[in-house]
Amino acid sequence: MAERQRAGRLDQPREPRGVKLPRFDPEAFGRWSEGIARSMGTANFIVYMTLVIGIWFGWNTLAPPSIRFDPYTFTFLTLVLSLQASYAAPLILLAQNRQADRDRVALEEDRRRATAQKADTEYLAREIAALRIALGEVATRDFVRTELARLAEELDEANQRRQRLGQRQQGKARATGNEGLEEPRDELDADFTRDGYGDSSTRRNPNG
Repeated sequence: MAERQRAGRLDQPREPRGVKLPRFDPEAFGRWSEGIARSMGTANFIVYMTLVIGIWFGWNTLAPPSIRFDPYTFTFLTLVLSLQASYAAPLILLAQNRQADRDRVALEEDRRRATAQKADTEYLAREIAALRIALGEVATRDFVRTELARLAEELDEANQRRQRLGQRQQGKARATGNEGLEEPRDELDADFTRDGYGDSSTRRNPNG
């Protein structure tokens, strides 16, 4: 009674009706279908299938009629091959769809990696260009050698000028020293002359 009342209410959704199909794992079924498709696409499958069909023909043709299970026209073999083809085609399509999905994912991943690599390459190119510009402003080994040689020459010239200046100052100091020694002698001669003894002739002959 309660179930009928609940079923008759409009404010509650009805439970879905229908046949409930068994559930299965699509991934497992897909792997199974891929395995069958791979096995059917090999040379071993063709060889084994040819052997089975040949044995089938030989048994139902050469065996006694009492033990033949599929006589001429091979209706049962035709049914088996039709069932095989009807199941093989969807399995192969399913395997192809899964492979196409994987290819699409791989393509998207490759495209993403290509985009990232392009960005990295452009970044590295900009960095290399910046390094080249910076290296253009950095002194090279030849430039440093040239500057050091020029600086050494300037230091040698400055040292030579300093030596010449020192020699001149020493010469001036020597000349100044000699003049200092001569000035007192002149002063003594002048004093001696003022005292009446400045002339040598007078010192030799005072009476004259």
